Amino acid sequence: MSPAGGKEGGRRRRRRRWAAGAMADGNADWMGSLPAALRSYPLSNLAIPGSHDSFSYWVDEKSPVGPDQATAIKRLARISLVKKIMKKWSVTQNLTFKEQLEGGIRYFDLRVSSKPGEIGQEIYFIHGLFGIKVWDGLMEINTFLEQHPKEVIFLDFNHFYAMDDSHHFFLINRIRSAFGSKLCCVECVEYVTLQYMWEKKHQVLIFYHYPLYREFPFLWPGNKMPAPWANTTNVHKLLQFLETTLEERSRYGTFHVSQAILTPRVKTIARHLVRGLKNTLVHRNLPMILNWVKAQKPGVMGVNIITSDFVELVDFAATVIALNDLLLEEDDSSSKS
Repeated sequence: MSPAGGKEGGRRRRRRRWAAGAMADGNADWMGSLPAALRSYPLSNLAIPGSHDSFSYWVDEKSPVGPDQATAIKRLARISLVKKIMKKWSVTQNLTFKEQLEGGIRYFDLRVSSKPGEIGQEIYFIHGLFGIKVWDGLMEINTFLEQHPKEVIFLDFNHFYAMDDSHHFFLINRIRSAFGSKLCCVECVEYVTLQYMWEKKHQVLIFYHYPLYREFPFLWPGNKMPAPWANTTNVHKLLQFLETTLEERSRYGTFHVSQAILTPRVKTIARHLVRGLKNTLVHRNLPMILNWVKAQKPGVMGVNIITSDFVELVDFAATVIALNDLLLEEDDSSSKS
């Protein structure tokens, strides 16, 4: 074994310094700061932090209840207190897009809707209640990308409500207007590395879970971004589910989202009405979820994108980013054998 002061010890110290530096500066440029060896890795083999219901840091309790909700909820929501309670359970993030990006989040889980009764095709983010206009969110994200040209993001449009084809064309044109040449056209997943993205000056991969993706080369099909959902309030069941779905991860051809999130049931909400999601499920279980993250390894058969609620409550992004260090150690060991 090499002494701590030898080549191996020096390499390890440099890697730890890289990881610590990436965390200390707020992770705003962590992709651009990755060691050269990792720039040629497929993005599907890197560990990438993401957020669940990424846009839900602001929802409008004065807006109508969204079309993603059951009729019974819409009726109840005529009582103003009900909307206040809905807000406590609809909000899964505290940070804006800009703040999430600066903190290192690179995958965004997006649900969108038209506003029934509104004239025109305007599209909004939605989770129970309506959020900001999608266009405003895209502009905020693009401003960050302009300032950080080596960072790459994944925008996953995976739920659509009250939208016909005309709404989709409107939204797709908004996406094209916002990002232009930054959009990466569909390619073999294994070819998409940071080096590839930088050479082409691309920064955005759009995943679009609706058949119209076929008509636009910059829309990746939703099946290239599987995100299995545990749908449980039990943290032990969640972690078992995450393990099982990783084992089943197809060897080639897709990215992969590990949704490290707990989902409240109706009775969970009924029992803890005013406490909300964060105080009922998230605070208590995040340490155990983070321990699971720390035990993971990226790579062909390992984790890729990991998402969480309230990403700032623990060192979530920094913990996920630091997993990429393990790929360097793997390179070291394979070069010696």
